[in-house]
Amino acid sequence: MQMQKDVHMTGKDLTQMVQLRPQDVGKYAIVPGPKDRLDVLLKKIENPVKNFSFMEYNMYTGMFNGIKITAMNGGRFSTDTAITAEVMCNAEIQNIIRIGTAGSLDENIKVGDLFIVDEVIRGDGVTPYYVDKDFKTVADKKISDTMFEIAKGMGLNVHRGVAWTTDALLRETREIVEAKRKEGAKAVDMVSSTLLTIAQTYKIKAGSILAVSDNVITGEMGFMNPLYYMAESNLITIALEAVKKLEGK
Repeated sequence: MQMQKDVHMTGKDLTQMVQLRPQDVGKYAIVPGPKDRLDVLLKKIENPVKNFSFMEYNMYTGMFNGIKITAMNGGRFSTDTAITAEVMCNAEIQNIIRIGTAGSLDENIKVGDLFIVDEVIRGDGVTPYYVDKDFKTVADKKISDTMFEIAKGMGLNVHRGVAWTTDALLRETREIVEAKRKEGAKAVDMVSSTLLTIAQTYKIKAGSILAVSDNVITGEMGFMNPLYYMAESNLITIALEAVKKLEGK
């Protein structure tokens, strides 16, 4: 007996299952990975109302400077990011900003710096199910440019360019890393490829800004570095200011 449906569960099915409708969400979504970063973001949003809670994922919608905005802890890895990205796209959110973490692949990009993703080298295991190997995954230029201008205006150390997304955190070997650097990668994360690719397939505008937590080249680990925590806080400020600027406020 064959499957009764072409796809067991689609993004539309999942969105309906959590009872999420386009009128329930904002024009903009800001998407951190961990819940603790979401909790900080929610303190900046007026009257956030929970849209749904499913497994460990939570979505809220409220107001920021008169703009309806949605916030969601959207996943730490490619697989869970694919699920939440499908939900956001099927709910017809028009602009998605990822605020996450990256490792530096350049000795001049330091712990506590920020990195804006313009293009992605896809090393995840999810996107091959969505697009072919020649597909070019890119961020929305207007969102990226806006975040870059805001970060520079705040006097922060911000970089931009190509990021490499991998699922194999503990297999970032010298051979693989140097190969990705030759392809142009300046940072590595575990989410941007999936989020940006899925958003592109739905023709949804999306960008990704990342706080540098460690340096793969020098071996520095900065997860306990105060500069990294300051960068995390700056991500939220930049994303919210970007929403205002994109909305013409």
